[in-house]
Amino acid sequence: MHPLPSPPPPPPGQKRTILLPPQPRRTNPLVWFAAILCLIFSLILIFFGIATLIIFLAIKPRNPMFDTPNARLNTIYFDSPEYFNGDFVFLANFTNPNKKIDVRFEYLDTELYFNDRLIAAQAIQPFSQRRREVRLESVHLISSLVYLPQNLSMELREQVLSNRIQYNIRGTFKVRATMGLFHFSYWLHGRCQLEMTGPPTGALVSHTCRTKR
Repeated sequence: MHPLPSPPPPPPGQKRTILLPPQPRRTNPLVWFAAILCLIFSLILIFFGIATLIIFLAIKPRNPMFDTPNARLNTIYFDSPEYFNGDFVFLANFTNPNKKIDVRFEYLDTELYFNDRLIAAQAIQPFSQRRREVRLESVHLISSLVYLPQNLSMELREQVLSNRIQYNIRGTFKVRATMGLFHFSYWLHGRCQLEMTGPPTGALVSHTCRTKR
């Protein structure tokens, strides 16, 4: 096998060009600083996430509870066959069952329904609750010229005559829970079914309530 011929020498007066490997560029110190900050921030997030999980498992937070232990139906009358007026008052019971968590109700809205038809609504002022605290709020719901379809209007009249009126209360609440330096917010939904006697001295006969996220 013949050896490869060597390259011809450059012409007189011309130097041979030698290609050198590129020199590595130094990384900008600002890039290193930003990378270190991101690493520290990621480690802090991981630490707080693990700490929050441990606290949740240790404390086992429970949802506040909404109940309606008492109610009064003052008025039901019709201005016309399909326009309804009513006056209804109920006692809202808010309970914080947690032993180590304080809560604050930042938004509270209650609605009154007859057979899934909205007939009144009322907001409640925000308030705070300490651990194991119970708070009672009187809520006044007024229905003024509320339209009811003919079938619902007839059903409500029949219930008044039978002295058994079926109402539903729906509550929507935004809750902020605090555990030392940790806090988090979530929405709660309360649902209550009530059976009342007829006005003007309508009293609460029975009720069932549930509260869930």
